[in-house]
Amino acid sequence: MRIQLNRRDFVKAALAGMTLGPQAWGQAMRPNAGSDNAKQPRNIVIIYADDLGWGDVGCYGATAVKTPHINRLAREGIRFTSGYAPAATCTPSRYAMLTGEYAWRKQGKGVAAGDAPLLIEPGRTTMASILKAAGYHTGVVGKWHLGLGDGDLDWNGKIAPGPLELGFDYCFLIPATGDRVPCVYVENHHVVGLDPEDPIEVSYRERIGIAPTGNRNPELLKMRPSHGHDQTIINGISRIGYMRGGYSAWWKDEEFADVLSEKAVDYIEKHKDERFFLYFSLHDPHVPRVPHERFEGATDMGSRGDVIVQIDWCVKQILDALDRLNLTEETLVIFSSDNGPVLDDGYHDQAAELVGEHQPAGPFRGRKYSRFEGGTRVPLIVRWPKRIKPGQVSDAIISQVDFPATFAALAGQQLADDDAPDSFNVFEALVGSSDTGRDHVVQEGIRNVLGFRSGDWKYHEPSNAARIAWQTGIDIGARPFAQLYNLKDDPGETTNLAEQYPEKVKQMHDRLERIKHAGRSRP
Repeated sequence: MRIQLNRRDFVKAALAGMTLGPQAWGQAMRPNAGSDNAKQPRNIVIIYADDLGWGDVGCYGATAVKTPHINRLAREGIRFTSGYAPAATCTPSRYAMLTGEYAWRKQGKGVAAGDAPLLIEPGRTTMASILKAAGYHTGVVGKWHLGLGDGDLDWNGKIAPGPLELGFDYCFLIPATGDRVPCVYVENHHVVGLDPEDPIEVSYRERIGIAPTGNRNPELLKMRPSHGHDQTIINGISRIGYMRGGYSAWWKDEEFADVLSEKAVDYIEKHKDERFFLYFSLHDPHVPRVPHERFEGATDMGSRGDVIVQIDWCVKQILDALDRLNLTEETLVIFSSDNGPVLDDGYHDQAAELVGEHQPAGPFRGRKYSRFEGGTRVPLIVRWPKRIKPGQVSDAIISQVDFPATFAALAGQQLADDDAPDSFNVFEALVGSSDTGRDHVVQEGIRNVLGFRSGDWKYHEPSNAARIAWQTGIDIGARPFAQLYNLKDDPGETTNLAEQYPEKVKQMHDRLERIKHAGRSRP
């Protein structure tokens, strides 16, 4: 017989001399266990796409690609028109979302190499550790790209520190990105399916072994690089970096969606009887874009369009699992992306040639790498049927850097003063109870080029960085003079009003400088 006890029952049982097993002990002592607090969801799931633009999904206006399951989330929840990734590239956004600190505050938090050490110090307060302290089982499945180990990592042994040292109870990872070696999955502290007789070696400095490369053996490729990405060939695709060994553990790109969705659903099923937090980090539509054959030709936009349909299928797997397990009503689901869209990002996959009239960034200027709105304004959809009224649209400003403080508030956890220094509690806006989110947001483009939105105004600080992102042709927004735009009247940032409103420029410049030098923006 299974005994279920709250803390008061536990004390009574202890006084009566009853012996409790570890499961009953853990349940009784779990913070907020069994709480009916309407502010606290039973479960939380973040579905995080990679390089998906504001205009890439149907509920944000896309017509060339169909996304019925993402649209379902919007129909049953709230769709934000001013949702932001903290940065216009993946690693800084993920760092900020987990820690509640803008990545530009720290050196070395740019796009991480495939063999980078863990970028977040073990034991630091994170989105996961906050929820774990509140009694949630915590898991991450999918792309990580925040480094692993503490330098000179041996991929054949214990891979640590990593997510398990940051508050996650379980992880199943693409260690960095799909276009970087090592091309293997990591589960908890070890490579999945590794043959010890065929050890892995990885180098980002020099070629190792005699494995063919895209540069020397282009005839072996099923997808050719457009720039870079011409080193070790895995699964007919050349990557960034050199790798040899580990053949039995190599992934197949075509199976990313199936493998990751299966692991995510399995996690939900295993923890259906307890509170859980799942960070489900998709690979798509990041390069290399290799859809499963089920999705080939799903759109007229080539592989980039097809993998967006594949994303929608992944969303369906999560929603179906929640429905099947009767968890939908009490589960908070957040769907978003780590930065804006990009077309040619290293492979000849015809993303640019076949885009047609589709506008990946919607009405906004700029894309991935850029501090213009298209680089960081992304889809943000939130559903929680028990609390959120369906069919809402909100223009409240919310950044993913706000998740730690917001989750702490909804889970009844107190942040220390130096925790999550840039994270605001935007709970009321997140659930549609208020149309006011944060009053400003700092937007990080590549090379630490910063933009600053406050209300309807957008300021770009002067920068002497190169104007165009290397080899992608994307305007990152860098100019040697100040830029000022009114996003309400000019969402495409086409008319610089800096000379017309010098006092507004000074006001926003001074406020951004205060935020930069204060080391925090959270009150």
